[in-house]
Amino acid sequence: MDIDVLGALAVRHNGKSITPTAPKPRQVLAVLALHADQVVPVAALIEELWAGEPPRSARTTLQTYVLQLRSLIAAALGSEPGSAEQRTAKDILITLPGGYRLDTGGGTSDVKEFDRLAGLGYRAADAGDYPRAARQLREALALWTGPAFADVQGGAQLDMEIRRLEESRLCALDQRIEADLRLGRHRELLAELTVLVSRYRTHENLHGQFMLALHRSGRRGEALSVYQRLRSTLVKELGLEPSAAVRRLQRSILMAGPESAAAEISREPLVRVS
Repeated sequence: MDIDVLGALAVRHNGKSITPTAPKPRQVLAVLALHADQVVPVAALIEELWAGEPPRSARTTLQTYVLQLRSLIAAALGSEPGSAEQRTAKDILITLPGGYRLDTGGGTSDVKEFDRLAGLGYRAADAGDYPRAARQLREALALWTGPAFADVQGGAQLDMEIRRLEESRLCALDQRIEADLRLGRHRELLAELTVLVSRYRTHENLHGQFMLALHRSGRRGEALSVYQRLRSTLVKELGLEPSAAVRRLQRSILMAGPESAAAEISREPLVRVS
């Protein structure tokens, strides 16, 4: 079974989709896929579906959604080559005491692949191998086709997981841009960073990276303007001044050349505020 959640939800068995179109069964599958190969308690599924206000028929309705998912799995199994021991849908979406488990049979997961590639990128960066770090992190980020669980109506569990995954994506993005900066790709980053600082208006790392890329591209005045916009936003929206690291970077740009600014940012990574 192959599971993709970094974008639209897509769960396939034997190459055939088992992702339902109806919102509630889709939500159930999303939670089961999120905790693939683990038991998901019935109570957790009911909480996800009805947010603390379940109908009296909640358990029966949940069983109906599980039956719908098993029907899709059975259809996918119908196209599976025959074997001595034929599996059934109940062998894949398993009922256990107190809950259900989605058995992936060791299939692929885009989240696991993202974590693997991002981990390789982080270790390469720690070792000073910035070409490899940039390459591995770029591959990890390419797995994202949109917001996580983009087409699933989320409850508390899924919303929390979406936030966690987005933070993981931002961390990988931040480190990939850092690697590209260290490789001298300042001008190539300008268009991307222009969009990112507009989207993440209080993210200090991204603003610091944008300032550095602009300054190294000979656009010192624009780099200082980015700092002023960041400071204004932080003070107005959060009641905070920029971090000490960002302030030092601003002073480096004011007082010295690009090399000094680069040394400043490499000595102490910028602190994220988001």
